[in-house]
Amino acid sequence: MARYKIVDRSPKLLPVVLDAQIQPGSFEYALDYLIDHEIDLSKLDQRYVNDETGAPAYNPAVMLKVVLLAYSRGMVSSRAIERACRESVLFMAISGDSSPQFTTIAKFIRELGAEITAIFTQVLLICDRQGLIGKQMFAIDGVKLPSNADKRRSGTLKELTHAAQRMERAVAKLMTAHRNSDEAGADETAAESNQRRVEQLRGEARRIRQFVASNAERRSGKGAIRKSNVTDNDSAKMATSKGVIQGYTAVAAVDDRAQVIVAAQAHGSGSEQSVLIPVIRQTDYLRTDETMITADAGYHSEANLQQLCEAGIPALIADGLMRRRDERFKDQAKYKAAPDPLYDKQAAAQPVTQSAPIKFQPKDFRYDPATNKCICPACKRLYSNGDHCTINGRTYHKFTGAKRDCVPCTLRDRCLRYPERTKVRQLAIFAKNQNSPLRYTERMKQAIDSARGRRIYGRRMPTVEPVFANLRHNKQLNRFTLRTQPKVNTQWNLYCLVHNIEKLAHHGYAR
Repeated sequence: MARYKIVDRSPKLLPVVLDAQIQPGSFEYALDYLIDHEIDLSKLDQRYVNDETGAPAYNPAVMLKVVLLAYSRGMVSSRAIERACRESVLFMAISGDSSPQFTTIAKFIRELGAEITAIFTQVLLICDRQGLIGKQMFAIDGVKLPSNADKRRSGTLKELTHAAQRMERAVAKLMTAHRNSDEAGADETAAESNQRRVEQLRGEARRIRQFVASNAERRSGKGAIRKSNVTDNDSAKMATSKGVIQGYTAVAAVDDRAQVIVAAQAHGSGSEQSVLIPVIRQTDYLRTDETMITADAGYHSEANLQQLCEAGIPALIADGLMRRRDERFKDQAKYKAAPDPLYDKQAAAQPVTQSAPIKFQPKDFRYDPATNKCICPACKRLYSNGDHCTINGRTYHKFTGAKRDCVPCTLRDRCLRYPERTKVRQLAIFAKNQNSPLRYTERMKQAIDSARGRRIYGRRMPTVEPVFANLRHNKQLNRFTLRTQPKVNTQWNLYCLVHNIEKLAHHGYAR
């Protein structure tokens, strides 16, 4: 029988040279060299005033190294980072055998604030010096991530007040039940549980009342009321492909040469239009007059295009109908009809028998402007309920079907998008030969539909999407752990900083 050497994993006292654990060419080597020799951390040093009195503090350079190394390994919990500093030889080496407590680590991240922007800028300038930023195209995109906030505590101030009233009524009922149980001689365990529930509801109702009294109604840029959140009022409810989350949109601008992130910002709004110009302005010191900005339809608005045009910034911003005008996407409907095998396993096992019926378009309705009549494909007359209506500066005539005709109609599946919940068909007939008042949108359509525009815009997705894949999958960034927009923005910038330092390491920096 073959004999092998014993595998012994019992504790041993081994001489370890911590400095030798940081190998050239690795992320930690580039991180260590960058912070010790290239990055100016004097602003962080100014926080400490213990020159003559007070206990020695942990070096902010060491703290920054530990946090960035942890984020690169997918560790975001301050307790996990503290444990790694005690148990991992690599963390011991990068920290100089320091063992900061989790409270110290959390406080350091929480209070970085504006300093992280200066550090991020310094790393970008080093990337530019190393030739990693081509400045030909900056691709902008964002990802919606949950935050450390409870979406059940969201609502308008009126809805939150109503929730507090419901809790107070529930407390009154529990107190009545508590008194009745005392008179009936109920057991103490049920009474204690009832009392804990009363205290919990009272505290939550008091918290909501204080929030409503001290906060104004949130509103969008167009003046519409937005839902507030008691736990983190800077966050927002956002619809994603996997459901509604309470969180932030993390936006990044990525250079197309080496996929270096040149601007990063987190904001608490599901709408990305308002953040386009601020993100572009963050790149003013890097952009040239020839740098092309690309972004998807989420950033498209007439106001944004006007500002870009007036500022002389070359840009290709897609609109919502760009793919419909592109003949390369004419067959995309057959892919949308297929189930998503990564999301709905049961649906993937079932073959797709037939595609959805083609819906009736306005051209399928017979409209006579002379008699002001509109006849649907089922030969029923629609009634007029608005002429000279305008949308985006274009005039149209509005028609609506009658319930007596639409509800029993056999063509509902082809006429209505949601026949199970929509009762009647509404139709807009636009006046012919109208020039669009959206001058900047029309100019952008011509630019992005040209052969050159399609070629440049086609590079947007392979530029920016791998960056989010690296941060979300490799770095396991699946949620933000802090609250309020400045702190969440700090955490997002730290992750983007990790990505850029990785780029430096992979391209031989500091070897």
